[in-house]
Amino acid sequence: MRALIVEDEPFLAEAIATGLRRETIAADVVNDGDTALEFLAVNDYDVVVLDRDIPGTHGDAVCAHIASEYPTCRVIMLTAARTLDDKVTGFELGADDYLAKPFEFPELVMRLRALERRTQAARPPVLEAAGVTLDPFRREVYRNRRLVRLSRKEFAVLDVLMNAAGGVVSAESLLEKAWDANADPFTNTIRVTISNLRKRLGEPPVIHTVPGVGYRFGEPV
Repeated sequence: MRALIVEDEPFLAEAIATGLRRETIAADVVNDGDTALEFLAVNDYDVVVLDRDIPGTHGDAVCAHIASEYPTCRVIMLTAARTLDDKVTGFELGADDYLAKPFEFPELVMRLRALERRTQAARPPVLEAAGVTLDPFRREVYRNRRLVRLSRKEFAVLDVLMNAAGGVVSAESLLEKAWDANADPFTNTIRVTISNLRKRLGEPPVIHTVPGVGYRFGEPV
């Protein structure tokens, strides 16, 4: 999952981003509404964590823009505006969820995971295929009931591949979904991550390279 954090308090924004990255969620940070609109125009986000009272384009306008232009992107408003009227207004603007400050970080993560499930039709809370089980809430992976210990990035890549349900995922899509805006698209980081992931999952391989296209998760061939 890739998230955009729109928060004008830099310390809080970076703290949220750091916490999400530890949960295998790629996170970009912007501090005003105008920059948020620029990032949305060039990146494919699964969810936006949006403060309402931000410089430049107001958070309410950003939310309405996302609802209109990016229907598969979910919005969770994370704001000090906590009255019932504030919440009603937020949902009317197109927000998918609303969490008032102060908040508990584990709750934010659970809400983001729940929103992620809604971006795809009938996505199960736990993914299972080819003898591999991936639980995004517990951040655990098993192969044939054996616990597989993965790095955060390996877990994120596996999550993207398994969500493709047997479809081929390009290297560009993996970079888009599992890394943030600081990733260098010209490095071999994806190839190295895939190689390490294959080793950790063991034999027979369940991640297959489709030459010139990308990678596919599925039964051994």
